[in-house]
Amino acid sequence: MTASSRFRAELRRRIPIQNVPTVPHEDLRSTWKQARPGRIRASFDVAQSQDPGGWYVVGRSDAVGTKRSVTRSVAGREIVLWRDESGTLMAGPGTCPHLGALLDDCEVIRGDVVCKWHGMALGASGEAGWKPVVAHDDGVLAWVRLPTPGETPTDRPTLTDRPPMEGSIAAVVEIPGVCEPQDIIANRLDPWHGAWYHPYAFSHLVVDDDASDDKVLVVDVTFRLTPRLGVPVRAEFACPDARTIVMTIVDGEGAGSVVETHATPIGPDPWGRPRTMMTEATIAYSPRTGFDIARRVQALVKPPMKRTAARLWVDDMAYAERRYLLRARGDDFGA
Repeated sequence: MTASSRFRAELRRRIPIQNVPTVPHEDLRSTWKQARPGRIRASFDVAQSQDPGGWYVVGRSDAVGTKRSVTRSVAGREIVLWRDESGTLMAGPGTCPHLGALLDDCEVIRGDVVCKWHGMALGASGEAGWKPVVAHDDGVLAWVRLPTPGETPTDRPTLTDRPPMEGSIAAVVEIPGVCEPQDIIANRLDPWHGAWYHPYAFSHLVVDDDASDDKVLVVDVTFRLTPRLGVPVRAEFACPDARTIVMTIVDGEGAGSVVETHATPIGPDPWGRPRTMMTEATIAYSPRTGFDIARRVQALVKPPMKRTAARLWVDDMAYAERRYLLRARGDDFGA
């Protein structure tokens, strides 16, 4: 390596932002030959074979407090969430066993959720056929475990490696869609659409065929900052369970950072169509001094992180909903 190349390498290490102009659409190479339906389907089939163990993401961990309850819908079932006196995440059926009140926004008194209709206290010991549901708090997301056909219950949800939380910034977005969980996962198993469908966010996207297989997709991509500036990284996509896909940055700025995309069935809409809640957790990490400063003001950093993720999912939810529509009407496009 020459002195000049060593200098450039050291400069890239110190300053990850590079002059990587966006490629105009008219000059962008098409990716439809690489995004073969059979290829995506093979990865999808492997993903769907991963047993979630009955676990479902039900939102942000910090959305559940010790004073009031919140409710969520999971596969048509109402679930109430709250925290006991020690701060442990609790969950149970969202319907009061007395007269059927919805246990949403109820007081939590001495660790029990108290029905606002008649004051019935419900907690870890259960009451009148009402039994608590197993819950898990991973520090970023809240989960519940429900009996699910074809799934073997596990003690904990399967999580991929995350960066150390004490050195990270975590931001979560939730977006519902008219589709099934599989459509959310299939969207992420097609990284080839990134540069075409999200040119404002990604460019220079290439799937490394030699490093990829049906279990892992390895991608080189540049995250856009401006039309001229970007941050090149190498990332891996893998599915720890059938309702989750995780992108992990394995090389480049923020190595170790993850974007977890979780798909939770909500239940049918008034027209009988399936609804799914997409919950995406971006857990960003960097050993740089500047990132430590960003962590100190993360209340200002998280909103733009969420806006970026939400903008991407406006497009990607349309993709997922279209995939469901095609399947529902019997059109075969690899779905």
